[in-house]
Amino acid sequence: MNLYDHDNTLTAHHVKADRYADAKVPDDLWTKCPKCGETILTKDLDQYSTCPHCHYGFRISARQRLKWLVDQFTEFDTELQTNDPLNFPGYNEKIAHAQERAQLNDSVLTGKATIGDAQFGLGIMDPTFIMGSLGMVTGEKITRLFERATKDKLPVVLFTASGGARMQEGIISLMQMAKISSAVQHHAQAGLLYVVVLTDPTTGGVTASFAMQGDITLAEPHALVGFAGRRVIEQTMHQKIPADLQDAETLLKHGFVDRIIQRQQEKQTLQWLLKYGG
Repeated sequence: MNLYDHDNTLTAHHVKADRYADAKVPDDLWTKCPKCGETILTKDLDQYSTCPHCHYGFRISARQRLKWLVDQFTEFDTELQTNDPLNFPGYNEKIAHAQERAQLNDSVLTGKATIGDAQFGLGIMDPTFIMGSLGMVTGEKITRLFERATKDKLPVVLFTASGGARMQEGIISLMQMAKISSAVQHHAQAGLLYVVVLTDPTTGGVTASFAMQGDITLAEPHALVGFAGRRVIEQTMHQKIPADLQDAETLLKHGFVDRIIQRQQEKQTLQWLLKYGG
């Protein structure tokens, strides 16, 4: 007995694929958290760009962070430009692309900021600018930030985010570690407060210098903080390392970080620290 009339049966012959279906789905419709693995509807991410499940802070530009962090801001040193000291192939084009993308002259935004009645020097490293790499202009901007703050007797808050020293500038990029550290020391000798906020990722020479020289060290949840990468460590030690070895929570456990702080709490916390900690 035929249950279906052949003429009314849906077959492959009747189904027509929509060749434009993929194009109709936005590329950024969903976002996957790199820490907890949960998939998030991108439009559900608020201005803080944090995972609603594990509170991991997604990598954002310096200007995105600035929008919700401070009440007023005056930017410093916008005219500084790298001169490509090693004549590295393609470097000027890479810098120009990064400048357009981040709307910065280099990988850090610096200036004078206020939260409530608290005034301070502010630096925000930008992971969207060649992964926040430390070059001569970034080093000069951070150094000048501390020098101005020392002269004006202001505390400094610095948000770190970096893949380390910038290879296109060779030894000149490594020199920035010592230069900034010297400015940090003079700021400390003047009895002024320096607060560091470690964000994802903070690695390489930045971790080996000014990122670990603060009077108070805060970190965002699950931020990657370390010197060498996992592969380099494992190849050197010839053994596997724990998956969470370089997580901010591990640094807190071992005394390298004073507190883990979610982005939604940063403005209020910094206001309190600047009022009572300085």
